[in-house]
Amino acid sequence: MAKYDWPTAENRRIIGTRQSRLDGPAKTTGTAKYAYDMNRIGMLFAKICYAPFGKAIVKSVDVSEAEKTKGVVAVHVPVKTDGTQEIRYAGEIVAVVAAETEEIAAEAIRKIKVAYDVLTPQLDDRNPEKADRKPEPREEGKVAEALAEPGLVIHEGTYEIRDIAHCCLEAHGQTCEFQGDSVMVWPSTQNVSRYSDGIKDAAQIDQSKIKVDCQYMGGGFGSKFSADQWGSICTLLAKQTGKPVKLMLDRDVELMTAGARPSGFAKVKIGGRKDGTITAWDCDSVTSGGFAGGSNMRLPYVFTKIPNSRNLQFGVKTNRGAQRPWRAPNHPQSCFVTMSAAADFAAKIGMDELEFFKNAAALTDRPDVYIKELEIAAEMIGYKSKAHPRGDKTAGPIKRGLGVSLHTWGGAGHPSECEAIINPDGSAEVRIGTQDLGSGTRTTVTMVAAETFGLPLNAVKASIGKNEYPPSGASGGSSTIGGVSASTRLATTDALNALFAKVAPELGVAPEQLEAKDGKISVVGNPSKSMDWKKACSKLGTSPISVRAKGETQKNAEMHLTDTGVGGVHIADVSVDIETGMVTMNEYVAVQDCGLIIDLKTAESQVYGAMIMGITYALYEESIYEPVTGRMLNSDMEFYRLAGFGDVGKLMVHMMTGPGYDERGVIGLGEPPVVSPGAVISNAVANATGVRVPEIPLTPDRVLRALMKGGVVT
Repeated sequence: MAKYDWPTAENRRIIGTRQSRLDGPAKTTGTAKYAYDMNRIGMLFAKICYAPFGKAIVKSVDVSEAEKTKGVVAVHVPVKTDGTQEIRYAGEIVAVVAAETEEIAAEAIRKIKVAYDVLTPQLDDRNPEKADRKPEPREEGKVAEALAEPGLVIHEGTYEIRDIAHCCLEAHGQTCEFQGDSVMVWPSTQNVSRYSDGIKDAAQIDQSKIKVDCQYMGGGFGSKFSADQWGSICTLLAKQTGKPVKLMLDRDVELMTAGARPSGFAKVKIGGRKDGTITAWDCDSVTSGGFAGGSNMRLPYVFTKIPNSRNLQFGVKTNRGAQRPWRAPNHPQSCFVTMSAAADFAAKIGMDELEFFKNAAALTDRPDVYIKELEIAAEMIGYKSKAHPRGDKTAGPIKRGLGVSLHTWGGAGHPSECEAIINPDGSAEVRIGTQDLGSGTRTTVTMVAAETFGLPLNAVKASIGKNEYPPSGASGGSSTIGGVSASTRLATTDALNALFAKVAPELGVAPEQLEAKDGKISVVGNPSKSMDWKKACSKLGTSPISVRAKGETQKNAEMHLTDTGVGGVHIADVSVDIETGMVTMNEYVAVQDCGLIIDLKTAESQVYGAMIMGITYALYEESIYEPVTGRMLNSDMEFYRLAGFGDVGKLMVHMMTGPGYDERGVIGLGEPPVVSPGAVISNAVANATGVRVPEIPLTPDRVLRALMKGGVVT
């Protein structure tokens, strides 16, 4: 009889192998349909009129000329026009036009006249005096006494990480169409099963009659959990006009309003001994997540066992778009502050950075794992042959250096339901209301089902992306892979056992003596006594097997289907031109554990993607605001800089698999490898140049300022 637990390594046929994404051909040939591709007959196009000021009062909105424009079908004004509506950030929606073409809608938007009382925006995101609340310090041990220890080495530094936009390749939005007494929505979302929560009130329709379909999406990174205001407005316009409506954000609105990763500023004092032992941490920090207020950095990061620590964190509201979860919320900021300060302490006592972090692993929750990962990463990048004390002393303007960083994440699977179907003709299907952000969810679900049924991948169909399927959690917190793998395993195992019960009498054995392997139902230990899969399924008569199972986080963990808590190590090799301030990536190594890996190829791909994303925010990416109006100055793809393939250098990934890792079950991977890049690249630049650039992104002007301040160049 089939069991729920994962097969052992020697009994796995598909799980843990390298499989290409099943939707790869559809995406590369352009046949995959995204929300942008959903063009319905008679469809209207909606465009947004937004506020150009960070802070203002709306006095009036005149849409009369827009309404007169030929081809305009509807205009919606969501703001109050009685002088009580305050604009909180540049990019906030003032009006929306639905017209027969995009060009007409854009023309009509320009005709809308809005009168404002312009106010002075609050944009200072690093001043604790601007905090909207007085926080209480969090302290463990006795920090003041620890820092006063005779002979203690103390390092003090300031570190700052700027806010950035999510900048999804596919902007936010949806296409919406009323069909009789129901409504069909094609959104770009990372929350298919609960997307209707955000539009049911706008549609004024029973939630069961809202149909959501998202087969493909172009990135979310934590910003696409809800339908948002534009989703509600799109639905409202579709109902009002009786026509399909497409409302996808233009790039400028996307960057200003659809999500931001909060900024962080910290003053850190570390106390430790000359042997590298850290005994005290003292930190004041400020975070800002736009008009929604500050976030919470996790300080000190990873090194949770420092015996004496004090943290005082202020949250500041600014007139910018609100924060949203950005791939590992708060971890990149926390990692940058902690690992930078730790590396600076190591440099101050003259200790090799790698040796220091191996020593400091004792302060983490998983020291053995981190030490092993550090050793593997060092071997991959050739650390011993390249390492040098802080400050490359070779002649010439090009300085080379190495940096090290550690990170962590949870990754527990979310509760998820799955329906497994075995048909009398031998076809098999799993249905699950999850979504594939591009990480390979459709592929991994199929792999789990095929492994359970003993079938090849092409013999199983995975149906996802619709809210009519059994509900699954949103793709956030790296919880998808654990959740869908567990529920798929549970449902397919139950379905297989139901098939065993049908077949067992003909094979003359009890159901618990059967197994599914190599396209057959066989007696365990007696493969000659077997039945072809299709023949076995024919015993179902006219009634397919349909089993629905729900995976619950705690039960999944008890069965070792899923777990939580991963660790990773990055080492970066960079060159810095001290005459221009340009940073060049040479080589970059990531070593990561994530429990049992379903698809090794897509797992590695997620790490590669995170490294590229991390290089981007470490070296290039930054939201820049004009101080008087509060408007974002680089809200387009010309000046909002992202890394290209020529910017990333040689990337190398090693996944920790095998005994000691696989037994933990499946753990989410999407977020952890994006945590360390800011810290590790910053540490590598400090090792190369001999000075700390205290702020990321590490743009040439910031590098040169730090070099001049440190006396490296004049």
